[in-house]
Amino acid sequence: MHILIVGAGLSGAVIGRELADAGHRISVLEARNHVGGNCYTKRDAKSGVLIHVYGPHIFHTDDTEVWDYVNRFATFKPYRNRVKTTAGGRVYSLPINLHTINQFYGLTLRPDEARAFIEQQSDKTITDPQTFEEQALRFVGRDLYEAFFKGYTQKQWGCSPNDLPASILRRLPVRFNYDDNYFFHRFQGMPEEGYTCMIERILDHPAIDVHLNTRFSSDQASRYDHTFYSGPLDGWFDHRLGRLGYRTLDFEHFVYEGDYQGCAVMNFGDLSVPFTRITEHKHFAPWEQHEGSVCYREFSRACGPDDIPYYPIRLVDEKALLGDYVTLAEGVASGVTFVGRLGTYRYLDMDVTIREAFETAAAFKACVADGSRVPVFVNPPL
Repeated sequence: MHILIVGAGLSGAVIGRELADAGHRISVLEARNHVGGNCYTKRDAKSGVLIHVYGPHIFHTDDTEVWDYVNRFATFKPYRNRVKTTAGGRVYSLPINLHTINQFYGLTLRPDEARAFIEQQSDKTITDPQTFEEQALRFVGRDLYEAFFKGYTQKQWGCSPNDLPASILRRLPVRFNYDDNYFFHRFQGMPEEGYTCMIERILDHPAIDVHLNTRFSSDQASRYDHTFYSGPLDGWFDHRLGRLGYRTLDFEHFVYEGDYQGCAVMNFGDLSVPFTRITEHKHFAPWEQHEGSVCYREFSRACGPDDIPYYPIRLVDEKALLGDYVTLAEGVASGVTFVGRLGTYRYLDMDVTIREAFETAAAFKACVADGSRVPVFVNPPL
């Protein structure tokens, strides 16, 4: 069969490789001038620093099969994401841990003492938190919430934390030890040569043709036996029901001779600072040595029609519109499967993206084998 893949990011690359290995012919259309999607990395011409062009991506997973898969195509170096934050003119470690608590309050608490202390700070009148702010106040109390979460969250999402669901904060742990590793997964690392090289190798197969700088329109799908579409779900339908809401990012690039901030990621919790964080990219590859440095100041804002969508908003109005698009897709879309972060309007970590690509390819092969209809969504958005 001749399969069309729209988008050469992780979803498209993995699905394409899985189906090429199964004997299908694959054409990949990519609107940008490179593969890799938002995982795209490249070397800075002057300093030699490996840059995460669309913002940092750190690979972390407990999925052994996914970890083994990416290590087929890249050499992964150990990397631990240790995030710092500047708040109120001082620097602290994130996620909130025993060091953060003791430093912030000027105390020397042991783990059990810190647990009891934070429970005293929490707002116990909130028994069923519904919003981000209520969850934070119940979780860590007002002092830590206002220092580390309130301003950053408002900048990141462009709205009051009272307008965001409590579920957003449930992902952020408080640790009552000195572990400042941002993630807790068993496998964590960075591809030594960057994500672009890894994805190029995934796509390096005699049955895969990649066409860069090539825009897709839905009428092209009829030329192929099946299409896997990793672009925006609403874009497939020319936004006929309205546009799904996203946040986008602007990056203010600057260079520095030496070491600018001593860490890869520095958040800025104060609302008075317009950007959310500064990333210093040479620290994402600590096994390399560079005199010069490349940094990004990161600004979050509402995504316009010509912007790159990053984070699906998924508040009440957006989820209602999403439901309408899902109903539309399941009713009228034929010969297409929507995949990935944009195609299913969900925030997906890289390991989950790859796992879902495996599942999608397996579902397609099963449907071909038994002659059944390939589902429009293997991983439902709702």
